[in-house]
Amino acid sequence: MHWKPDGPLDVVEPAHLRDARGFSPSLRRYAPPPALAEAVRRFWVPVWSLPPGERSVQRVLQYPVCQVVVGPGGAQLVGPHAGLSTEELSGSGWVVGVMMQPAAGLALAGGPVADLTDRRRDLATVPGLDASGLVAAVVAALGDDPAEIDRQRQACALVAEALGVLPPVDDEGRLVNAVVEYVEGDREVQRVAQVCAKFDLGERTLQRLTRRRIGLSPKWLVQRRRLHDAADLLRTGTTVDLARVAAELGYADQAHFTRDFRSATGLTPGEFSAEPGPGCPQ
Repeated sequence: MHWKPDGPLDVVEPAHLRDARGFSPSLRRYAPPPALAEAVRRFWVPVWSLPPGERSVQRVLQYPVCQVVVGPGGAQLVGPHAGLSTEELSGSGWVVGVMMQPAAGLALAGGPVADLTDRRRDLATVPGLDASGLVAAVVAALGDDPAEIDRQRQACALVAEALGVLPPVDDEGRLVNAVVEYVEGDREVQRVAQVCAKFDLGERTLQRLTRRRIGLSPKWLVQRRRLHDAADLLRTGTTVDLARVAAELGYADQAHFTRDFRSATGLTPGEFSAEPGPGCPQ
């Protein structure tokens, strides 16, 4: 195994909302190999150790992608979540996760990604992938010190090697990667019509493409990007003008923004802004 990932990367993750106390486990991210760049965004490796009896519910506003998650108890393929994704942590543990590119979902799911939305499967369902062998190899690589960077890099390299069984990304996959990159990367994108115009696609064609390749609607893509931006603006630790935030994100009024944010996170923007940030006392 000659390749090892670059990293840890200095990546801000607006999708990760932490728990209600502001706690998040130690989390490092690593770049994919160039050969998998069209199929893999990055690797992520959280490691945690909580006192006996203590639990932490981590909240994530998901990206429009599938995730591969390898832990000591097995490996799973996790589909995109239309709402808020939560994961309860307790005791000590780790996982090696892979945020896939939108283009990879079809091959991983074995069909339209809409069939995997809000669901998860055993990774053994992916053709040609030895999930049990992968779990054993990753457990051995991390050993008794899963927080050690070189061990994490070795574990990510093992997962990358296993994902080499995926077929090459096709033209439709490159198109859906470009669509998602455009929506996520440009705050001026506030309507589905802008996406249609950018890629010269009819709205129904775009809807079929996103349902098949990412399991979610174009409207969801735009709304979720705006909520990621909102989470970024609200976690500054200072008093926030919610009307200004709503206007900056392209909402017609503060009430509409508040409704969308609460629907996705379970909190009003004011409640989220008041929660402790990282580094606050646990």
